[in-house]
Amino acid sequence: MRNWITAFVFSVLPLAGLAQDTGLERLETTDAGREWMAVGRLDIDGTGFCTGSLISPTLVLTAAHCLYDKATKQRIDPARIEFLAGWRLGHASAYRPARRTVVHPDYQYDGGVSATRVRHDIALIELWQPIRNTSVIPFETGRRPARGEDVGVVSYAHDRAEAPSLQEVCSVIGRQAGILIMSCNVDFGASGAPVFSFEGERPRIVSVVAAKAEMRGNRVALGAALDQSLELLQAELSQGRGMNASLDNNTKHLGAKFIKP
Repeated sequence: MRNWITAFVFSVLPLAGLAQDTGLERLETTDAGREWMAVGRLDIDGTGFCTGSLISPTLVLTAAHCLYDKATKQRIDPARIEFLAGWRLGHASAYRPARRTVVHPDYQYDGGVSATRVRHDIALIELWQPIRNTSVIPFETGRRPARGEDVGVVSYAHDRAEAPSLQEVCSVIGRQAGILIMSCNVDFGASGAPVFSFEGERPRIVSVVAAKAEMRGNRVALGAALDQSLELLQAELSQGRGMNASLDNNTKHLGAKFIKP
């Protein structure tokens, strides 16, 4: 999101596990970022950005609040949104404009912060054309992690907008009403960033960064659990719901570009 939410979590949960967190690794080179090419930057008219991740050749997972204009509190025309897969240092593995967007039906963007808003802060972006670049492999999704479980985040942010950064180990320090509270290092621009579980052969997305917060003077990240929400969004798309790109800008999808990372 172009303007981040600052939330305050009122909780007595201990911040166990923070000392074991890894720092941020900047993924500037092809070798360093090869595994994460399906994470990309969502550009909105070149004036702001979020983070998104490819979960199928045509679907990008992100946070719902990324799709709203803060000033007007209205949905952003999908024609203004472009997904830059594996964006780093001025180049992307694939560029795709958005065709349609769908947000959780219970999500309400009102500028405030509440448990309900964070819990439903999840959205899908349908692209005009599939990304079938062999270096950009969509991620699978997985179960919601338990408290104390290690997770990781790949994200862009205001001070690292030109290349993603990986925090390979941070911890789930609490779960409250469908919201994950994590020790992960996030900042402006990391909205919509995928939260990964490293169980299995390849990382799986288990949450989406919805907000940053403070708890006992420590910065934490709040994530929306996928669970039934992702299935609901996919059903909304299959039924033709969501916001379509404006007709005036539909020709934009003809200009898809491919550039080797």
